[in-house]
Amino acid sequence: MENVCGWIAQAGDSPARDPLSGRQQADWLVIGAGITGLCAAHSLAQMHPQARIVIVDRQRAAQGASARNSGFVVAHEHPATAELQGNAGFAGFEVDTSISRAASDEVRKRIAQHGIGCEFRESGYFFAVSDPRKLTDVEAKLQTLRAVGASAQFLQGEQLVQKLGTRHYQAAIWCGNGNALLQPAKYVKGLLDALPENVTLFENTEITGLERTSHGRIRANGRRGSIEAKQVVICLNAFISRAGISDSGTFPMELSASLTRPLSDEEFQALGAVEPWGVLSTRPLGATVRLTPDRRVMIRNTAEYRSNDLSLAELSTRRKHHVLGLQRRFPMLGEQDIQYTWTGHLSASRSGQPYFGKVEEGVFAVAGCNGSGVARGTLWGRLLAELASGAESPMLHSVIERAQPGWLPPKPFLDIGAMLRMRVEAARARSEV
Repeated sequence: MENVCGWIAQAGDSPARDPLSGRQQADWLVIGAGITGLCAAHSLAQMHPQARIVIVDRQRAAQGASARNSGFVVAHEHPATAELQGNAGFAGFEVDTSISRAASDEVRKRIAQHGIGCEFRESGYFFAVSDPRKLTDVEAKLQTLRAVGASAQFLQGEQLVQKLGTRHYQAAIWCGNGNALLQPAKYVKGLLDALPENVTLFENTEITGLERTSHGRIRANGRRGSIEAKQVVICLNAFISRAGISDSGTFPMELSASLTRPLSDEEFQALGAVEPWGVLSTRPLGATVRLTPDRRVMIRNTAEYRSNDLSLAELSTRRKHHVLGLQRRFPMLGEQDIQYTWTGHLSASRSGQPYFGKVEEGVFAVAGCNGSGVARGTLWGRLLAELASGAESPMLHSVIERAQPGWLPPKPFLDIGAMLRMRVEAARARSEV
């Protein structure tokens, strides 16, 4: 088998760009050409139309983690018990939701501005469980979600079956008014293809280090060339340490997913010809599942603390885990029906909040999407460009204030603690994978 992302395969390739070579000069350098980096470049180009903006990526642009996620545009998160209305954490939940709603709106703005065809669906999605005991405080959660502007509805039994076409899920909260779904690779490819003329992109360019020049500029060194810039914006998320930032309070997680062939007309009718949908688990390591507009089923039910890519043999083992999850939900599907299997990384933090801000004079960075990279990454790109340009806004202030990723212990204690925590969460989520 191969590690091929189904989203990217369907989106197709943009024209290839050359790698960096020789000595380059720029006003702005953006490191990382995923959602955040591309949105930062767009925003910088708009704010500084006469400036030369350079963006570099270690591989092909728009084909990294940004294109490999599950395509959930998050405006409203599933509230934790401490965040329910009337509890102490509700005030923070309100602020976080205002940020997420702004992030979701930023996605809509980019899609409309650049005419991006990415199967965007303003349909909300479900927080759904197989074991009803894993969906607690339902009425309080409905009230909390509605209090921050969400549409929220509790479903169970036949009413839920009619929405999802499977009896696996026994209870769910549907959450809309901001929550949406899209095809992630088509979205990030649309951002790439719409880059303004004053943005130069170098692909397959690994930056090996940053150094300060005698003139106060920052030199980014690659293997075959270098770029000197006045300002550097780092948008590497899970790989922020590659830019020399080792104290971000974030850590990488590797996820794997599979996408099936399209369901036949007969299979689709047997499900009740339901509308495309997305399901998030209420447990951190539960499965993420989608029925796409072209009738494919996507499942992501593995997540691991690691920064190195899975080998093909390891990915094959994860694929078998995907099959078990598929058959729990759709017994007619087996491994022979999987068309694509792939891996991707996300950046997580202990608190669920990002690392965001000024690293040093002329250097700015963000990391820690915590599984909401489509919307958050889009907003972060603009806000990081604004911060680096000296702009101010209430939203920028809110993001900076909430950007407290939390303390992480040094290695090897971090490695041991993270692996133990993952085992505990995997056991708690066993019925939901």
